[in-house]
Amino acid sequence: MRTRAAFVLAASLLACGGVSAQSQDTPKPAPKIDHVFVIMLENQLFETTFGKDSQAPYLAHELTAKGALLRQYYGIGHLSLDNYIAMISGQAPNKATQDDCTVFREFVATGPLDANGQLPGEGCVYPASVKTLPDQLEAAGKTWKGYMEDMGKDPARESSECGHSPIGAEDRTRKATPKDQYAAKHNPFVYFHSIIDDKARCRKRVVNLRALERDLRKLDTTPNYSYISPSLCHDGHDAPCRNGEPGGLVSADKFLREWIPRITASAAYRQGGLIVITFDEATMADTTACCGEQPLPGGPKPGIDGPGGGRIGALLLSPHIAPGTVSDLPYNHYSLLRWTEDNFGLDPLGYAGATGLATFGGDVFGAR
Repeated sequence: MRTRAAFVLAASLLACGGVSAQSQDTPKPAPKIDHVFVIMLENQLFETTFGKDSQAPYLAHELTAKGALLRQYYGIGHLSLDNYIAMISGQAPNKATQDDCTVFREFVATGPLDANGQLPGEGCVYPASVKTLPDQLEAAGKTWKGYMEDMGKDPARESSECGHSPIGAEDRTRKATPKDQYAAKHNPFVYFHSIIDDKARCRKRVVNLRALERDLRKLDTTPNYSYISPSLCHDGHDAPCRNGEPGGLVSADKFLREWIPRITASAAYRQGGLIVITFDEATMADTTACCGEQPLPGGPKPGIDGPGGGRIGALLLSPHIAPGTVSDLPYNHYSLLRWTEDNFGLDPLGYAGATGLATFGGDVFGAR
């Protein structure tokens, strides 16, 4: 595998308050990516996922040999939902999102957005003043979709488009059923009034995963930004699954074996797309963080008992990436949001705008 010693050294210096990575080795600028695919999996330590004896050999061995393995990529917090929200808005965890919003209730603000774009307060469904990556993309003339596996399989629980419980009601999707393994807590888009208040827009943009296969058939029907959330079984959350599948990394790996070839065969990917595969958080035993992560002002520690969501790793695939690339620069979910915004020429949201936050550069794309 190819590693860049200068970047490893720089990462160590950066962690100690030393010089930045770019001052050690000025990389080539990251290429412009027209189509980004994010696949979000669940609850695994880096060592478990990418170790020699991983139960996900397709991800841990076959795909890492084809792309870039980010060995120092971290979750934002514990439990799940706060990570998903951070990925599209830059908002830090509050007590309700840390608890995965068992009740789908309004966010109650205790003040205005601060200088870091953080809204103080507590709750689940953010007011329209809190903007998201989808809002930015549409304003810039770009397209997006969230693809949610199993959403709407049981219409008594949720719709197959923009599926969520009524505001103020208990979240009916928190646990899988044998028929329906969709979880709203793994669908960040429905937690923002800026998205759900326009019902037609939300139904068009937050859809069942089945639509992805159709959308991939043509370049002009593939969104610029695709967010893919597997079911509670296929994202590795449940083990065993309510439908009898093994779950865990075994079922997550099976999901990737099915969907990665479909994406990489598409014109959108072949013409310089990027796939990002990562996890929301590590296990609760790992509350480590990177990158100077800060909590919500007046809010809890993001990791509940620590500063962050632990080391999870990420795998990036692209025609712009040399096979077998490895990076040890520190990244987190805010870094991914910041890179996406930079890539599409957008301003950073929330903590994605933190000073010194690293984004994917020459350590990932440098050999192409």
